Amino acid sequence: MSLFVPNKLFLTKGVGRHREKLASFEMALRDAGIMAVNYVHVSSIFPPGAKLISKDQGLKLLRPGEITFIVMARNQTDESHRLISASVGMAIPSDPASYGYLSEHHACGATDEEAGDYAEDLAAQMLATTLGITFDESSSWDERQEQWKLSNEIVKTTNITQSAIGQRGVWTTVIAAAVLLMDNDPAKNAPQPAPPSAADKETGK
Repeated sequence: MSLFVPNKLFLTKGVGRHREKLASFEMALRDAGIMAVNYVHVSSIFPPGAKLISKDQGLKLLRPGEITFIVMARNQTDESHRLISASVGMAIPSDPASYGYLSEHHACGATDEEAGDYAEDLAAQMLATTLGITFDESSSWDERQEQWKLSNEIVKTTNITQSAIGQRGVWTTVIAAAVLLMDNDPAKNAPQPAPPSAADKETGK
């Protein structure tokens, strides 16, 4: 597999508060467990054949200072009593050779469930249109979800969502993230020797 096609992925979320906006974001990264990496914000494709692993498994694979590709939704407020949310939705096709979708969504005034359902529905819609699955856009999320399950083309949809209520005098940051991982096994990533040439075979090398 190409070194630039992730083969593992995990979901995480966090909330942070601080009087400085940037510091509140750092607190959210710490809460999510991804504060020690140099992250690169990427767009929203679930790589073909990638394995969804748990947060605990994924955090063990991260190394401080590592360049890490992340699909992240982020929301911030310094308004007291303001409800904010950030969510990443995921839709995975049943065919492991096909790619899926990750969607980013942030909202004000939406609960975890509302923001999560929206992000999950958005990812599923993008995947459904790619796979040629027809659906009624005016139907409810539950109706579309049932239709996609019956099609057997989409094997899994889910979301990771973080919400929080703003507090007076501080910035509040919420993040939701899908962290994309390469295989860090040195043996698997080491360059493979070139196959012997015809001349080598003749000389017995």
